[in-house]
Parts: sequence; C-alpha cells; structure tokens
Amino acid sequence: MQRLGCGLATLPIPLLLAAGCATVPYTNRSQLMLVSESDDLALGATAYGEVLKKSKIESDPQITEVVQRVGKRIAAVADKPGYQWEFTVIDDPKTANAFCLPGGKVAVYTGIFPMAHDENGLATVIGHEVAHALARHGAERMSQDTLLQVGAVGVAVAAGASGAGAGTQQAMMAAYGLGSQVGVALPFSRSQESEADHIGLILMAKAGYDPEASTALWQRMEAAEQGAAPPQWLSTHPANATRQQDLKGWMAEAEQYYTPTGEPAALLPQVPGAAGHGG
Repeated sequence: MQRLGCGLATLPIPLLLAAGCATVPYTNRSQLMLVSESDDLALGATAYGEVLKKSKIESDPQITEVVQRVGKRIAAVADKPGYQWEFTVIDDPKTANAFCLPGGKVAVYTGIFPMAHDENGLATVIGHEVAHALARHGAERMSQDTLLQVGAVGVAVAAGASGAGAGTQQAMMAAYGLGSQVGVALPFSRSQESEADHIGLILMAKAGYDPEASTALWQRMEAAEQGAAPPQWLSTHPANATRQQDLKGWMAEAEQYYTPTGEPAALLPQVPGAAGHGG
C-alpha cells in the first residue's frame, strides 16, 4: 500500500478528503494544507484592511519611500505574479516589527528602523516577512490548528469512554493543551520562523542586498532585548544567537544568488521616539 505524505494517513476521513500537499519554495519541505490558496489570499486582504483601519499610517515620504523601494525589489524576485503587492508603513515608533499577509500585503512599523539601521537590514526584515507569505505559513498554521482541535476532541472522547471523572477529564485536557503548545505548536512556529529566515536570506540576495549584513540585524536585536526574551523552548521564535548561527550556515547558498549592485547600503532615516533614535 502506498504511504500518504504530509501526514495525511493520520487524518479523519472528512479532513482527508479536503487535504492537500504543498511544497515550500527553496527549502522543498512538504506541507499539509487544509486551506485553499484563494481562501488564504482573501483572508490576508481582509486582515490587512482591518489592521490598517486601526493603525496610524506614516506619511513622511523619506520613511515611506525607502520601504517602497526595498519592498518592490524583494517582490520582484519573489516570483508571485498573482500577488497584489502593497507596502505600508505604520507610524508606531514603539513597535519594532513588520508583517506580510497572504497575497503580498506588507506592513512595516517605524519602530523597526533603528534595528534595521540601513537598507540591507530593512531587506533582511522584509525578505523574512515576504518568505512567510511565499511559504504559506499562515495557512499551514491554520491547518495545524485544525489537527490539534481534532486531537483535543479525541482526548476528550477517550477520557469520557474510560469512565474517568470530570476532574480527571479536565486534567487530561489540560495536559494535552500543554503538550500541544510546548511540544508541537511552539516548535512548529519556531521552525517556520527559521524557514522564513532561510528563504528571506535568499530573497534579499536575489534582490541585490548583501546577505552577509543579515546577522548584524539580529545582533542589534539581541543587544536591544538585553536578556528580556523568554527561553527559546518557551518562545515562538528562535533565539537571536540561534538565528545568527543559522544564517551563517545558509550564507554560502545565499551568496550564489547575490550580485552586488556596487552601491553602498543607504542608512535609514531617523524615526523620532523610536528606541535607539533621538527625538
């Protein structure tokens, strides 16, 4: 009997009929997908609109132009002609973050500018976020959540069938929740973050940004956190030191895609109120 890939053999029949396999670009990792790409793109566009409605959009052309320029160069090498790329800067100097939703909906918070430092650092950030969209990590996570919910129902049914009392059933469910969060969901999220680092490194190199500069971003992040980050095994993201080590391991691969432009990486404009910048 032929074995089913992507963990399909473990699915209940209704989910098995709806499931499909996908392959992550560049890493060639096999994925289980219970969400269609059209649904994924629709959810991304809706979520993006909701976030922007609640956010203060940056209007300073010095700040927005650099994000547009770097973002479009990354998008040009992402090879997703069906995506409607958008790059928005959110005026929030206290938030050092960025995201890319399905369909190429990218937002960069102004608080990331001091960490990014220059266009190479910004390319590292945007490349990482675009990689999440290319790898369909959000849809994969939703698929995983569906499986975890099915597993939780199975535990509850087994506990009830065994004649266990209400207290025992609650304890079993609590144990399942802890196990799935620390044992499955968090490592799964960390693996996605690592994969986005890997793919993002290749994207920035293809776009003409120096991949060697990527580790400096995480060095600055590490210095800014000053030990405030949780232990890696309780975090959704790899430790900064781990990221730096991994990036160095992928550097030779990324260098194969890199053709220097011959232009120095321009410093990013200062953002008043952001950590590390005056004002």
